[in-house]
Amino acid sequence: MQRNDPGNHLHYGDNLAVLRAQVADESVDLVYLDPPFNSNATYNILFRSPAGTGADAQIEAFEDSWRWNDTAETAFDEVMRSGRTAAAELLRAMRAFLGENDMMAYLAMMAVRLIELHRVLKPTGSLYLHCDPTASHYLKLLLDGVFGAERFLNEITWKRTTAHADGGRFGRNIDIILFYARGKERHWTQQYTPYDAEYAARFRQVDADGRRWMDDNLTAKGLSGGGYTYAYKGVTSLWRMPIETMRRLDDEARLHFTRAGGIRLKRYLDEAKGLPVQALWTDIPALNSQAQERLGYPTQKPLALLERIIAASSAPGDVVLDPFCGCGTAVHAAQKLDRRWIGIDVTHLAISLIEKRLRAAFPEVAFTVEGTPRDLASATDLAARDKYQFQWWAVSMVDAMPFGGRKKGADGGIDGVIYFKPDGRRTERAIVSVKGGGNVGVQMIRDLHSAMEREKAPIGVFITLALPTSVMEREAAAVGRYTAPATGRSYPRLQIITLAELFQGRRPDIPLVDPGAAFRKAGREEARQDRLI
Repeated sequence: MQRNDPGNHLHYGDNLAVLRAQVADESVDLVYLDPPFNSNATYNILFRSPAGTGADAQIEAFEDSWRWNDTAETAFDEVMRSGRTAAAELLRAMRAFLGENDMMAYLAMMAVRLIELHRVLKPTGSLYLHCDPTASHYLKLLLDGVFGAERFLNEITWKRTTAHADGGRFGRNIDIILFYARGKERHWTQQYTPYDAEYAARFRQVDADGRRWMDDNLTAKGLSGGGYTYAYKGVTSLWRMPIETMRRLDDEARLHFTRAGGIRLKRYLDEAKGLPVQALWTDIPALNSQAQERLGYPTQKPLALLERIIAASSAPGDVVLDPFCGCGTAVHAAQKLDRRWIGIDVTHLAISLIEKRLRAAFPEVAFTVEGTPRDLASATDLAARDKYQFQWWAVSMVDAMPFGGRKKGADGGIDGVIYFKPDGRRTERAIVSVKGGGNVGVQMIRDLHSAMEREKAPIGVFITLALPTSVMEREAAAVGRYTAPATGRSYPRLQIITLAELFQGRRPDIPLVDPGAAFRKAGREEARQDRLI
């Protein structure tokens, strides 16, 4: 059943299912999406055949998302049966041209989602799709098919780096943002950039109160559309405004009477809004490793980028939707600018990070998190459905950084890492192992102990869905204790924690945990009076 209350909600799950079940028709004012498009891979890898080989996806959680398989075929069929003739015919033509490969799978699964995003947008709503030049031309065709070519508003080019070394080609330093409207009318608030020093220098004149100004033409000579002919204080001309406006400007001391006997308008620098933002955005740099707002998420976008989009195409109280919300920059910007929001992501890593980010930046923020386990039964269900998502969720419960991925054996028996500083300076690692099966045994404890020795980790944490046996508990106790110089206390080196205990509030007993070593804590947003609207 679709939700009547559109925000603020954070959803774990497949965004297609969440959109269909939770987001009502015409309930969203603005959609921003930055779907994973494998920007670190080569162009040819995205065209790999089902039998081919290639690099891993940009984000490991999406490893199986863009492959031509039953899921992609189902998405293609849903578009064919959607009743959206233009979109269906476009996708059919793309399949005939591209064949059945990774790029086609990507386009099929994007097409069915774009249809849903069109459905949830209000008639006055807008959509911004962020991508790179690898797939932007195909995505633009899909958007033309779903929204109509007449609803295309602009192709924004974001210069994300000043220079990029790419051997054998020109440096790839831009992203593309495709901008579409749902209907003829839409919300729009013009955005501006500050004047550069050269332009500001034109304001050479200074009033007695110190305000800088430049003069501007008041006549309508040379302009189409006519004007107003009259004499004002002895000067007769074809003016741009009626005499009533001229008198008001004079009363406000905004007229400049020249030595040559003319009348010109005073334009004050402190009232100038700036230069209207164009389609080439060169003033918002990508986040480098030293950026204060950087959290450590690989595809994090600058907050200023999303603030500009949200400020331009929505108003306070409007609903902003990000169906691929990653580390949550769009929902952060929406919260900052007094919008309501809906965020959706298919990884527990992302959901956990966004929760922490929002609560750090906005301590009083109110939102719901849906789709993540809230009790032992739902955790057991997740473990049965997807062991990797279960592992990532369990790791997030103890504020650990996920380790390894879906490749068998790649993690060496380690599912997460907790960083801590036992002497207040040097960083050590506690390694986390998660078991979601119904049976656990003493060999699992021995394996974790071996991983601790191999990795020189002072502490290991064993998280289990099933109850540990007494033999397992004795084996863990035999590993001994660890004394932290900074606290003078000793801690069990190998700690067993059940999921039931996690839900009751128990957490690993580790000294001086460093929560910023994996993902930084977002800075607190101060209350502002000068909202960007």
